[in-house]
Amino acid sequence: MDLRQEKYQALRDGLAALGSVAVAFSGGVDSTFLLWVAHDVLEDRAVAITASSGSFPERERREAADFCTEHGISQVICPSSELDTEGFRQNPPNRCYLCKRALLGQICALAQERGLNAVVEGSNVDDDGDYRPGMQAVRELGVVSPLRQAGLTKQEIRLLSKELDLPTWDKPSFACLASRFPYGEAITEEKLRMVERAEGLLLELGFRQMRVRIHGKIARIELLPKDFPRLLAEDTRRLVYDRFKSYGFTYVALDLLGYRTGSMNETLSAEDRRNNDA
Repeated sequence: MDLRQEKYQALRDGLAALGSVAVAFSGGVDSTFLLWVAHDVLEDRAVAITASSGSFPERERREAADFCTEHGISQVICPSSELDTEGFRQNPPNRCYLCKRALLGQICALAQERGLNAVVEGSNVDDDGDYRPGMQAVRELGVVSPLRQAGLTKQEIRLLSKELDLPTWDKPSFACLASRFPYGEAITEEKLRMVERAEGLLLELGFRQMRVRIHGKIARIELLPKDFPRLLAEDTRRLVYDRFKSYGFTYVALDLLGYRTGSMNETLSAEDRRNNDA
């Protein structure tokens, strides 16, 4: 048994030991893999709980629901109003903590109501390398991180997902839409929808790994550098500009460094990171 398979077995053993779980399920690569394994090990003692909120695109909700339906997995939709969470709209450096604390608190309450032993979430060991204040909420609420406990990396999760024929094995990384805002810029329902529509257009045009960061009324597009020429082709460039304008953006820019995760964290000082470190 190679190391990846050993970690996979450790994951299965860890989930079996929990007995029953509520899986915080977003439909992304990590949570889909975790949910599938939990369902395989625990059967109907694994329940998916998916947030329904303004920072979670409708397309992601549909994909999450379709996956559960296809595999016969019980799913609960958890209404979440993070915009009503105190401090969230102001978008401070610990925004992710505020959101996760509120959402995971709701999931823990639902798990308790259903007599489930634990709440599990899909962070992996690679998540330790970035600024992630939301992990503080995970620790405070006693939420379990089985993928991290098993020592699984993102790449290993993708490879195992491919072996299991999961549709998300090569799905682009995704983060909630609030992560598109610079810290300190107010988050509003209108701007969340602007970002969702802009990213939806780029997905329709075939750009898989990308982000649309919002700076006031400026859209800053992050793409893989290899995709720059395709965006800058005359017809595509004009279409993107015109559509983004119709969504409410005044200016549209291409980030010359290209796509990278957590680019909004580049503005944080060392003190911000220390004060809000996960």
